[in-house]
Amino acid sequence: MNIILFDGSHRDNLLPLCFTRPVAELRTGVLTIREKWEHRLAGNYSWHTEDYLQYKFPQKTADKNLLISAHVCPTQALVGRVRKLNVGEGICWQGHPVALLIEQAVDFDLELLDGKVTWTDFEGELDYVEFPWDLVRMNARQIQLDFDLLTSGRESEPISLTNQLIHPENIFVEPGVKMECCTINASEGPVYIGADAEVMEGALIRGPFSLGEHAVVNMGTRIYGGTTVGPYSKVGGELSQSILIGYSNKGHDGFLGHSVLGEWCNLGAGTNVSNLKNTYDQVKVWNYRSGRFVRSGLQFGGLIMGDHSKAGLNSMFNTGTVVGVACNIHGSGFPRQFVPSFADGGVAGFKLHQLKSVFTTAKRVMERRQLALTELDQQILTAVFERTAAFRRF
Repeated sequence: MNIILFDGSHRDNLLPLCFTRPVAELRTGVLTIREKWEHRLAGNYSWHTEDYLQYKFPQKTADKNLLISAHVCPTQALVGRVRKLNVGEGICWQGHPVALLIEQAVDFDLELLDGKVTWTDFEGELDYVEFPWDLVRMNARQIQLDFDLLTSGRESEPISLTNQLIHPENIFVEPGVKMECCTINASEGPVYIGADAEVMEGALIRGPFSLGEHAVVNMGTRIYGGTTVGPYSKVGGELSQSILIGYSNKGHDGFLGHSVLGEWCNLGAGTNVSNLKNTYDQVKVWNYRSGRFVRSGLQFGGLIMGDHSKAGLNSMFNTGTVVGVACNIHGSGFPRQFVPSFADGGVAGFKLHQLKSVFTTAKRVMERRQLALTELDQQILTAVFERTAAFRRF
Protein backbone atom coordinates (compact mmCIF):
# COMPACT_ATOMS: atom_id res chain seq x y z
CA MET A 1 0.00 0.00 0.00
CA ASN A 2 1.24 3.47 -0.90
CA ILE A 3 0.71 5.71 2.13
CA ILE A 4 1.05 9.50 2.13
CA LEU A 5 1.15 11.34 5.45
CA PHE A 6 -0.25 14.79 4.76
CA ASP A 7 0.16 18.05 6.68
CA GLY A 8 -3.25 19.50 7.44
CA SER A 9 -4.59 23.02 7.70
CA HIS A 10 -3.27 23.27 11.28
CA ARG A 11 0.35 22.91 10.18
CA ASP A 12 1.20 26.59 10.75
CA ASN A 13 0.09 26.24 14.38
CA LEU A 14 3.04 23.86 14.84
CA LEU A 15 5.69 26.38 13.82
CA PRO A 16 8.58 26.84 14.54
CA LEU A 17 8.95 23.06 15.00
CA CYS A 18 7.59 22.39 11.48
CA PHE A 19 9.62 25.02 9.68
CA THR A 20 12.22 22.29 9.12
CA ARG A 21 10.15 19.07 9.02
CA PRO A 22 6.77 17.68 8.04
CA VAL A 23 4.25 17.21 10.84
CA ALA A 24 4.77 13.43 10.68
CA GLU A 25 8.37 13.84 11.89
CA LEU A 26 7.33 15.35 15.22
CA ARG A 27 7.94 13.14 18.25
CA THR A 28 5.56 12.45 21.11
CA GLY A 29 5.97 9.36 23.26
CA VAL A 30 8.83 7.10 22.15
CA LEU A 31 8.26 7.39 18.38
CA THR A 32 7.64 10.04 15.77
CA ILE A 33 4.12 10.15 14.33
CA ARG A 34 5.39 8.49 11.13
CA GLU A 35 7.05 5.71 13.09
CA LYS A 36 3.84 5.08 15.03
CA TRP A 37 1.98 4.45 11.76
CA GLU A 38 4.79 2.38 10.24
CA HIS A 39 4.77 0.01 13.20
CA ARG A 40 1.00 -0.51 12.94
CA LEU A 41 0.27 -0.38 9.21
CA ALA A 42 2.60 -1.85 6.58
CA GLY A 43 3.21 0.20 3.46
CA ASN A 44 5.50 2.51 1.55
CA TYR A 45 5.41 5.87 3.35
CA SER A 46 6.03 9.38 2.03
CA TRP A 47 5.00 12.94 2.88
CA HIS A 48 2.74 15.65 1.49
CA THR A 49 4.12 18.86 2.96
CA GLU A 50 5.40 22.31 2.05
CA ASP A 51 7.09 22.59 -1.37
CA TYR A 52 10.47 23.61 0.05
CA LEU A 53 10.50 20.51 2.28
CA GLN A 54 9.50 18.07 -0.48
CA TYR A 55 13.05 17.82 -1.81
CA LYS A 56 14.14 16.13 1.42
CA PHE A 57 10.74 14.63 2.28
CA PRO A 58 9.29 13.70 -1.13
CA GLN A 59 5.76 12.60 -1.94
CA LYS A 60 5.40 9.33 -3.88
CA THR A 61 2.19 8.25 -5.58
CA ALA A 62 0.79 5.02 -6.98
CA ASP A 63 -2.42 3.80 -8.65
CA LYS A 64 -4.04 3.77 -5.20
CA ASN A 65 -3.01 6.12 -2.41
CA LEU A 66 -3.94 6.00 1.23
CA LEU A 67 -3.81 9.53 2.57
CA ILE A 68 -3.41 9.78 6.36
CA SER A 69 -3.38 12.96 8.44
CA ALA A 70 0.06 13.46 9.96
CA HIS A 71 -1.62 15.19 12.92
CA VAL A 72 -3.20 11.93 14.16
CA CYS A 73 -1.49 9.43 16.44
CA PRO A 74 -2.83 5.98 15.50
CA THR A 75 -4.66 3.49 17.67
CA GLN A 76 -5.39 -0.13 16.84
CA ALA A 77 -9.09 0.70 16.50
CA LEU A 78 -8.35 3.46 13.99
CA VAL A 79 -5.92 1.30 12.03
CA GLY A 80 -8.61 -1.39 11.84
CA ARG A 81 -11.01 1.12 10.28
CA VAL A 82 -8.35 2.40 7.87
CA ARG A 83 -7.63 -1.10 6.59
CA LYS A 84 -11.28 -1.48 5.55
CA LEU A 85 -11.41 1.67 3.39
CA ASN A 86 -12.41 1.34 -0.25
CA VAL A 87 -11.45 3.79 -2.99
CA GLY A 88 -13.44 6.98 -2.56
CA GLU A 89 -14.03 6.49 1.17
CA GLY A 90 -12.65 8.55 4.04
CA ILE A 91 -12.67 8.82 7.83
CA CYS A 92 -13.22 12.00 9.88
CA TRP A 93 -12.75 12.65 13.59
CA GLN A 94 -14.34 15.69 15.21
CA GLY A 95 -14.45 17.45 11.85
CA HIS A 96 -10.83 16.64 10.97
CA PRO A 97 -10.06 14.45 7.93
CA VAL A 98 -8.08 11.46 9.22
CA ALA A 99 -7.70 9.07 6.28
CA LEU A 100 -8.99 8.54 2.75
CA LEU A 101 -8.26 6.13 -0.10
CA ILE A 102 -8.06 7.66 -3.58
CA GLU A 103 -6.76 6.83 -7.02
CA GLN A 104 -3.55 8.33 -8.35
CA ALA A 105 -3.06 12.02 -7.57
CA VAL A 106 0.25 13.81 -7.91
CA ASP A 107 -1.17 16.80 -6.05
CA PHE A 108 -4.35 16.87 -4.05
CA ASP A 109 -6.62 19.34 -2.35
CA LEU A 110 -8.99 17.96 0.27
CA GLU A 111 -11.60 20.58 -0.58
CA LEU A 112 -11.56 19.53 -4.24
CA LEU A 113 -11.77 15.86 -3.24
CA ASP A 114 -14.61 16.45 -0.81
CA GLY A 115 -17.39 15.86 -3.35
CA LYS A 116 -15.71 12.69 -4.56
CA VAL A 117 -15.23 11.09 -1.13
CA THR A 118 -17.80 9.46 1.14
CA TRP A 119 -16.89 10.38 4.71
CA THR A 120 -17.74 8.48 7.90
CA ASP A 121 -16.95 9.49 11.49
CA PHE A 122 -14.57 7.73 13.85
CA GLU A 123 -16.08 7.82 17.33
CA GLY A 124 -13.11 6.60 19.37
CA GLU A 125 -10.60 8.66 21.34
CA LEU A 126 -7.60 9.98 19.39
CA ASP A 127 -4.58 12.15 20.12
CA TYR A 128 -4.60 14.96 17.54
CA VAL A 129 -1.57 17.29 17.30
CA GLU A 130 -2.72 20.83 16.54
CA PHE A 131 -0.37 22.96 18.69
CA PRO A 132 3.18 22.35 20.02
CA TRP A 133 1.91 21.99 23.58
CA ASP A 134 -0.28 19.08 22.45
CA LEU A 135 2.92 17.03 22.07
CA VAL A 136 3.63 17.55 25.78
CA ARG A 137 0.02 17.17 26.91
CA MET A 138 -0.28 13.72 25.34
CA ASN A 139 3.31 12.59 25.90
CA ALA A 140 2.76 10.39 28.96
CA ARG A 141 -0.10 8.53 27.27
CA GLN A 142 1.88 8.13 24.05
CA ILE A 143 4.89 6.75 25.94
CA GLN A 144 2.64 4.05 27.37
CA LEU A 145 1.13 3.22 23.96
CA ASP A 146 4.52 3.13 22.23
CA PHE A 147 6.02 1.10 25.08
CA ASP A 148 3.29 -1.51 24.73
CA LEU A 149 3.79 -1.59 20.95
CA LEU A 150 7.59 -1.87 20.99
CA THR A 151 7.90 -4.39 23.82
CA SER A 152 5.02 -6.74 23.00
CA GLY A 153 6.26 -10.33 22.97
CA ARG A 154 9.83 -9.28 23.79
CA GLU A 155 12.05 -9.46 26.86
CA SER A 156 14.16 -6.61 28.17
CA GLU A 157 17.91 -6.93 28.25
CA PRO A 158 19.23 -7.77 31.74
CA ILE A 159 19.57 -4.74 34.03
CA SER A 160 22.57 -4.47 36.33
CA LEU A 161 21.93 -5.16 40.02
CA THR A 162 23.69 -1.90 40.90
CA ASN A 163 20.49 -0.09 39.85
CA GLN A 164 17.54 0.41 42.20
CA LEU A 165 14.35 -0.47 40.32
CA ILE A 166 10.75 0.08 41.39
CA HIS A 167 8.28 -1.98 39.35
CA PRO A 168 10.97 -3.46 37.09
CA GLU A 169 8.28 -5.15 34.98
CA ASN A 170 7.54 -1.68 33.56
CA ILE A 171 11.17 -1.05 32.56
CA PHE A 172 12.51 -2.15 29.17
CA VAL A 173 16.13 -1.87 28.10
CA GLU A 174 17.29 -2.41 24.52
CA PRO A 175 20.66 -3.98 23.56
CA GLY A 176 23.85 -2.01 24.12
CA VAL A 177 22.57 0.12 27.02
CA LYS A 178 25.04 1.20 29.73
CA MET A 179 23.34 1.88 33.06
CA GLU A 180 24.77 1.58 36.57
CA CYS A 181 23.86 2.91 40.02
CA CYS A 182 20.62 4.62 38.97
CA THR A 183 17.20 4.80 40.58
CA ILE A 184 14.23 4.18 38.28
CA ASN A 185 10.65 4.35 39.53
CA ALA A 186 8.19 2.92 37.00
CA SER A 187 5.20 2.77 39.34
CA GLU A 188 3.43 5.68 37.56
CA GLY A 189 4.33 4.66 34.01
CA PRO A 190 6.82 2.70 31.89
CA VAL A 191 10.47 3.51 31.29
CA TYR A 192 11.95 2.71 27.88
CA ILE A 193 15.73 2.88 27.30
CA GLY A 194 16.72 2.76 23.62
CA ALA A 195 19.59 0.87 22.05
CA ASP A 196 23.14 1.96 22.92
CA ALA A 197 21.89 4.68 25.27
CA GLU A 198 23.69 5.49 28.52
CA VAL A 199 22.28 6.41 31.93
CA MET A 200 25.11 7.53 34.20
CA GLU A 201 25.37 6.88 37.90
CA GLY A 202 23.20 8.83 40.30
CA ALA A 203 20.42 9.52 37.80
CA LEU A 204 16.91 9.61 39.29
CA ILE A 205 14.19 8.73 36.78
CA ARG A 206 10.44 8.51 37.23
CA GLY A 207 8.22 7.10 34.50
CA PRO A 208 6.65 7.44 32.09
CA PHE A 209 9.97 8.19 30.40
CA SER A 210 11.62 7.42 27.07
CA LEU A 211 15.31 7.64 26.18
CA GLY A 212 16.19 7.33 22.49
CA GLU A 213 19.00 5.34 20.96
CA HIS A 214 22.52 6.61 21.65
CA ALA A 215 21.12 9.26 24.02
CA VAL A 216 22.82 10.05 27.35
CA VAL A 217 21.50 10.92 30.80
CA ASN A 218 24.34 12.58 32.72
CA MET A 219 25.33 11.95 36.34
CA GLY A 220 22.87 13.08 38.98
CA THR A 221 20.11 14.03 36.52
CA ARG A 222 16.54 14.26 37.90
CA ILE A 223 13.83 13.35 35.42
CA TYR A 224 10.10 13.46 36.15
CA GLY A 225 7.40 11.56 34.28
CA GLY A 226 6.03 12.54 30.90
CA THR A 227 9.52 13.22 29.51
CA THR A 228 11.01 12.06 26.20
CA VAL A 229 14.68 12.43 25.33
CA GLY A 230 15.06 11.72 21.62
CA PRO A 231 17.92 9.87 19.91
CA TYR A 232 21.48 11.15 20.21
CA SER A 233 20.48 13.77 22.80
CA LYS A 234 22.17 14.52 26.14
CA VAL A 235 20.43 15.70 29.29
CA GLY A 236 21.40 16.77 32.77
CA GLY A 237 19.98 18.80 35.65
CA GLU A 238 16.20 18.65 36.10
CA LEU A 239 13.58 17.83 33.45
CA SER A 240 9.81 17.49 33.72
CA GLN A 241 7.19 16.74 31.06
CA SER A 242 9.40 17.82 28.18
CA ILE A 243 10.40 16.51 24.76
CA LEU A 244 13.74 16.71 22.97
CA ILE A 245 12.93 15.58 19.42
CA GLY A 246 16.49 14.42 18.83
CA TYR A 247 20.17 15.41 18.53
CA SER A 248 19.77 18.16 21.14
CA ASN A 249 21.54 18.86 24.42
CA LYS A 250 20.50 20.10 27.82
CA GLY A 251 23.50 18.57 29.50
CA HIS A 252 23.96 20.65 32.65
CA ASP A 253 22.20 21.88 35.78
CA GLY A 254 19.08 23.96 35.27
CA PHE A 255 15.37 23.26 34.86
CA LEU A 256 13.39 22.41 31.72
CA GLY A 257 9.66 21.83 32.10
CA HIS A 258 6.64 21.48 29.78
CA SER A 259 8.88 22.25 26.81
CA VAL A 260 9.68 20.99 23.31
CA LEU A 261 13.12 21.35 21.74
CA GLY A 262 13.71 20.60 18.08
CA GLU A 263 16.87 19.03 16.68
CA TRP A 264 20.40 20.41 17.05
CA CYS A 265 19.44 22.68 19.96
CA ASN A 266 21.69 23.34 22.94
CA LEU A 267 20.91 24.88 26.33
CA GLY A 268 24.00 26.16 28.12
CA ALA A 269 24.91 25.34 31.73
CA GLY A 270 22.54 26.86 34.27
CA THR A 271 19.75 27.55 31.78
CA ASN A 272 16.33 27.67 33.46
CA VAL A 273 12.86 27.66 31.93
CA SER A 274 9.77 28.88 33.78
CA ASN A 275 6.73 26.68 33.18
CA LEU A 276 4.27 28.35 35.60
CA LYS A 277 3.30 32.02 35.89
CA ASN A 278 3.45 33.70 39.31
CA THR A 279 -0.25 34.43 38.92
CA TYR A 280 -1.02 30.77 38.10
CA ASP A 281 -2.89 32.14 35.08
CA GLN A 282 -3.34 30.37 31.75
CA VAL A 283 -0.21 30.42 29.59
CA LYS A 284 -0.24 32.44 26.38
CA VAL A 285 2.03 31.34 23.53
CA TRP A 286 3.03 33.01 20.27
CA ASN A 287 1.12 31.57 17.31
CA TYR A 288 2.49 31.99 13.78
CA ARG A 289 -0.83 31.34 12.09
CA SER A 290 -2.62 34.23 13.82
CA GLY A 291 0.46 36.41 14.29
CA ARG A 292 -0.23 36.99 17.97
CA PHE A 293 -0.12 35.38 21.40
CA VAL A 294 -2.95 32.89 21.98
CA ARG A 295 -4.23 31.17 25.11
CA SER A 296 -3.01 27.60 25.37
CA GLY A 297 -5.78 26.53 27.74
CA LEU A 298 -3.04 25.18 30.05
CA GLN A 299 -1.62 26.37 33.34
CA PHE A 300 1.84 24.94 32.59
CA GLY A 301 3.91 25.84 29.54
CA GLY A 302 7.64 26.22 29.07
CA LEU A 303 9.89 26.70 26.02
CA ILE A 304 9.21 25.87 22.37
CA MET A 305 12.50 26.01 20.45
CA GLY A 306 13.07 25.47 16.72
CA ASP A 307 15.94 23.50 15.18
CA HIS A 308 19.55 24.72 15.37
CA SER A 309 18.85 27.26 18.12
CA LYS A 310 21.23 27.70 21.06
CA ALA A 311 21.09 29.37 24.47
CA GLY A 312 24.23 30.48 26.29
CA LEU A 313 25.39 30.08 29.88
CA ASN A 314 22.76 30.89 32.57
CA SER A 315 20.06 31.75 30.04
CA MET A 316 16.54 32.31 31.39
CA PHE A 317 13.25 31.81 29.56
CA ASN A 318 9.88 33.04 30.72
CA THR A 319 6.72 30.97 30.77
CA GLY A 320 5.49 30.11 27.28
CA THR A 321 8.50 31.39 25.34
CA VAL A 322 8.79 30.56 21.62
CA VAL A 323 12.23 30.65 20.01
CA GLY A 324 12.45 30.23 16.24
CA VAL A 325 14.94 28.38 14.04
CA ALA A 326 18.70 29.05 14.17
CA CYS A 327 18.64 31.57 17.02
CA ASN A 328 21.63 32.41 19.20
CA ILE A 329 20.41 33.54 22.66
CA HIS A 330 22.89 34.97 25.18
CA GLY A 331 23.24 37.55 27.92
CA SER A 332 21.55 38.04 31.30
CA GLY A 333 17.84 38.43 31.94
CA PHE A 334 14.77 37.09 30.17
CA PRO A 335 14.54 37.59 26.40
CA ARG A 336 11.11 38.43 25.08
CA GLN A 337 8.59 35.59 24.83
CA PHE A 338 8.73 35.45 21.05
CA VAL A 339 12.17 35.35 19.46
CA PRO A 340 11.97 35.25 15.63
CA SER A 341 14.10 32.84 13.62
CA PHE A 342 17.71 33.80 12.87
CA ALA A 343 17.95 36.20 15.82
CA ASP A 344 21.26 36.73 17.62
CA GLY A 345 21.22 38.44 21.03
CA GLY A 346 19.10 38.74 24.15
CA VAL A 347 17.62 41.31 26.52
CA ALA A 348 19.93 44.05 25.22
CA GLY A 349 18.58 43.56 21.70
CA PHE A 350 18.91 41.34 18.67
CA LYS A 351 20.75 41.42 15.38
CA LEU A 352 20.52 39.16 12.36
CA HIS A 353 22.09 35.72 12.69
CA GLN A 354 23.56 35.48 9.22
CA LEU A 355 23.02 32.30 7.18
CA LYS A 356 26.74 31.86 6.67
CA SER A 357 27.30 31.77 10.43
CA VAL A 358 24.32 29.41 10.89
CA PHE A 359 25.75 26.98 8.32
CA THR A 360 29.23 27.09 9.87
CA THR A 361 27.92 26.26 13.35
CA ALA A 362 25.52 23.59 12.07
CA LYS A 363 28.33 21.83 10.19
CA ARG A 364 30.49 21.73 13.34
CA VAL A 365 27.65 20.50 15.54
CA MET A 366 26.51 17.79 13.13
CA GLU A 367 30.06 16.55 12.57
CA ARG A 368 30.18 15.74 16.29
CA ARG A 369 27.45 13.16 15.57
CA GLN A 370 29.23 11.95 12.42
CA LEU A 371 26.62 13.62 10.20
CA ALA A 372 26.94 16.24 7.50
CA LEU A 373 24.95 19.38 6.79
CA THR A 374 23.72 18.54 3.29
CA GLU A 375 22.83 20.84 0.41
CA LEU A 376 19.16 19.97 1.05
CA ASP A 377 19.52 21.01 4.70
CA GLN A 378 21.01 24.32 3.61
CA GLN A 379 18.22 24.84 1.08
CA ILE A 380 15.60 24.28 3.79
CA LEU A 381 17.29 26.69 6.19
CA THR A 382 17.57 29.26 3.41
CA ALA A 383 13.85 28.89 2.65
CA VAL A 384 13.02 29.32 6.35
CA PHE A 385 15.28 32.39 6.48
CA GLU A 386 13.31 33.96 3.64
CA ARG A 387 9.89 32.95 4.98
CA THR A 388 10.55 34.38 8.44
CA ALA A 389 11.98 37.76 7.35
CA ALA A 390 8.70 39.56 8.13
CA PHE A 391 8.94 38.58 11.81
CA ARG A 392 12.38 40.17 12.27
CA ARG A 393 12.23 43.83 13.17
CA PHE A 394 15.81 44.54 14.20
